[in-house]
Amino acid sequence: MDERQFLQLLAEHEGIIFKICRLYRDVPEDREDLFQEIVYQLWKSLPGYEARSKFSTWLYKIALSTALVHFRRRRPAIVYMPALPEVPSQAEENRLLELLAPLDAAEKALMALYLEDLSYAEIAEITGITENNVGVRLNRVRAKIKKHVKS
Repeated sequence: MDERQFLQLLAEHEGIIFKICRLYRDVPEDREDLFQEIVYQLWKSLPGYEARSKFSTWLYKIALSTALVHFRRRRPAIVYMPALPEVPSQAEENRLLELLAPLDAAEKALMALYLEDLSYAEIAEITGITENNVGVRLNRVRAKIKKHVKS
């Protein structure tokens, strides 16, 4: 795959990267830094892409791995507000982020993939856990979110 093809695929799938950046970073500047780091890691990992899986699956795997490493390394002081400011065009997304806030990084990653309508098999391939474990963990995460909503 050459640079032009890579940039074309990146443009087609940049929404995935933006979602991951928004999920793991609260400040726009930090999101931009994470976005750049993810693109760099994708480019660096490109020779290892063998097209046995979809490009989006490979992209998720690299992007989530990068976000998790980046997240652990920086350990930002995150303060969660009781309510997010309402922006009419982003109200739904803000509510979703509010619901995902109490989850740990691995749980957020699972939910992000689940909300993208990926199959358990695809999620397992991206995260490196078994398909059965994906189902178990997602059930636990959904229960955790329900408990948070009730409180």
